[in-house]
Amino acid sequence: MVVTLTINGSLRSVDVAPLARLIDVLRHDLHLTGTKEGCGEGECGSCTVLLDGDPVNACLLPIAQCEGKSVFTVEGLADSTSVSSLAQSFINRGSVQCGICTPGMLVSAQSLLDRNDNPTEEQIRAAMAGNICRCTGYETIVDAVKEAARIRRQEAAR
Repeated sequence: MVVTLTINGSLRSVDVAPLARLIDVLRHDLHLTGTKEGCGEGECGSCTVLLDGDPVNACLLPIAQCEGKSVFTVEGLADSTSVSSLAQSFINRGSVQCGICTPGMLVSAQSLLDRNDNPTEEQIRAAMAGNICRCTGYETIVDAVKEAARIRRQEAAR
């Protein structure tokens, strides 16, 4: 089956089995290896990508369900100047340790900040609830998202 979708702003077509998981197509067929597989059961959030703007677990999603849709992966963050503050905030706050959860955390945080430029701590925690981190204890992640939101608001005011 040929599936056509937009990935990080670029129209792509790929010939794969319709039940192939999105994560496998991204990593193996499209060579976008930033999205990580943690549990393979949709529990950890390491494989989070945005499907038409909404966070989804790429390990659970058959590629056939992505036909004609837009997929945003962690690689898409590198092309956005507004996101560099998000990645830098994760670095500044020590929110990146082993790295398995980081792509999913960044994509989930990006989704939140796209919808809300001044989230409360509770809103940040709710948006990040689908992402498990075994290294940081979450405080640094929440602080990084707060910092990125503040920086983005400052940049927008200029």
